[in-house]
Amino acid sequence: MIYANPVDRFFDRDRKKIEVGTKVNTIVRGAMKRYLDQRGFLEINPVIISPISDPLNHPVDDPTINYYGYKYRLTKSMIFHKQLALFYLDRIYSFSPNIRLEPIERKSTGRHLAEFTQLDIEVKGKNRKFVMELAEGMLNDAIMKVKDSIDEDQLNPTLTKFRRPFRTVKYLDAQHKYGKDFESIMSSEAKEPFWILDIPLNEREFYDKEKDGDPELLMDMDLIYPYGYGEALSGGEREYQKDRIVTRIAKKGQRTEDYALLIEASDRGIPPSAGFGIGVERLVRFLTGSKDISDVVLFPKEIGRFGL
Repeated sequence: MIYANPVDRFFDRDRKKIEVGTKVNTIVRGAMKRYLDQRGFLEINPVIISPISDPLNHPVDDPTINYYGYKYRLTKSMIFHKQLALFYLDRIYSFSPNIRLEPIERKSTGRHLAEFTQLDIEVKGKNRKFVMELAEGMLNDAIMKVKDSIDEDQLNPTLTKFRRPFRTVKYLDAQHKYGKDFESIMSSEAKEPFWILDIPLNEREFYDKEKDGDPELLMDMDLIYPYGYGEALSGGEREYQKDRIVTRIAKKGQRTEDYALLIEASDRGIPPSAGFGIGVERLVRFLTGSKDISDVVLFPKEIGRFGL
């Protein structure tokens, strides 16, 4: 049903789904926080507005505000702030609110919202393998905490502790076998999460590290949920040297002046790092087996709909 009045929409929802989704959200956040705290990570405050934000690799509106004559962007992800934080700290995470005003064609995916929370993680001096292992352990731990706390009939019936290490597939191999929509097809066929590795430069943003010996590929990874739930997290190793960052911005056809503050910071010494961001609401959707992400979010900002 389409609601012209967002209040009507708010009061005409499945109370049980909202309750279960909120409980699972609470358990997941606590489990992931404890998992990281126990491994020496420190939580940093989220950045809501900043002169710089993630350019992303697909078109979204870029909302800005003016404050005392300064232009700030709303956070699309904390990628640059994670890198900068490592100048002072070695292992960090943040439950970061993200604003992504997505195009209307993403309305029916069941996993996109205009406003969501991303658990952002970054580690100084570590590689892709390290953060992949971290993500696998954290996900399994969160799954078991949820299964221990919530009745099984309220959860995804396929939910289990998954075998590690998760399967890996190279991006170009997957694309060659399944075509353009390989991610969706493979997710629907899979019974366990799997990784997509070595993502082409033109499919990602400028800030991720090129692969040694093959600069057209990046040291990136995406984790894909099974049973058709799609992308869980995205991350990789980061470019941190000024000359390489400037070159990559040019390769992407973007303007260096838009990232002058990041370039200046890199000239002062951003450390090498790796990390990822995992969507909290998408994880809750997967754990509860919900068809649509808005079913488990109290105040969802659905694509193309007016919401509270």
